Amino acid sequence: MSFRDRIAACNRYDLSQFRPVFVDDAPIGWVRHDLVPRLAAFPDALIVDDVSVRLAPQLDTHDARTAAMARVARALDADGTIAGWRGELFPVATHFGAPELFRIERAAASLFGIRAAGVHLNGFVRKNDGLHLWIGRRALDKPTYPGKLDHMVAGAQPAGLSLRENLVKECDEEAGVPEALARRAVSVGAISYILANEGGLKRDTLFCFDLEVPADFVPRNRDGEIAEFTLRPAAEVMEIVRDTDDFKLNCNLVIIDFLIRHGIIGPEEPDYLDLLADLHGSLV
Repeated sequence: MSFRDRIAACNRYDLSQFRPVFVDDAPIGWVRHDLVPRLAAFPDALIVDDVSVRLAPQLDTHDARTAAMARVARALDADGTIAGWRGELFPVATHFGAPELFRIERAAASLFGIRAAGVHLNGFVRKNDGLHLWIGRRALDKPTYPGKLDHMVAGAQPAGLSLRENLVKECDEEAGVPEALARRAVSVGAISYILANEGGLKRDTLFCFDLEVPADFVPRNRDGEIAEFTLRPAAEVMEIVRDTDDFKLNCNLVIIDFLIRHGIIGPEEPDYLDLLADLHGSLV
């Protein structure tokens, strides 16, 4: 395997299997063709035709769209079309930072191909022999990627919080990072990917942060989502990413970016420029 293989594993999709979703003339997502007959059962919320799905035109306010799509999501959850209800709302917009058009249950976001966001934090320590990364192992009862390796802190971006507020919250819940330390995290960019899976189309943007933590800091999980933390040399983490499937898929992308920015993966790496281009696809 190679670093590019890890990036490619997060970017497997064929848009010919999907049709676009619109609010008025604004594109906001994609749904599988085979889901369209099910969506036709909600004419008060969704208008379907041979080429697209549109929110019903009478839903002309944020609150009306949110309420209508909540009814759709609840019905799809009840019949098993979506699974893993979270009770957490994602904002829906044409692109990150654009005006919010409505909100949707997190479990339904991929089904409608909604662009979602998350925060991922590389917690690291400087030692005499180089950088070390705090790596978490996901709990075995996690509904997604149980037992896989993960970042020290990562979480989806819900509606109603800024990225920084969400990062501070996730730092506290996932690793017991004090707020004063969490606020020292440095924003270092964003990575996007598009992945078709059984749940629909994941269109995710990961906002990346680096946090250098004191040598005596030990992360402690508080929400039950991480089973353990280990501090590993960055060179070892690089080998795990390149040679194994041990990490949760999208974590590989953020770690590759970290390794490049800190010179651990350098320009002598085969396909170095391709790696840079692959990491930063469509960010809107």
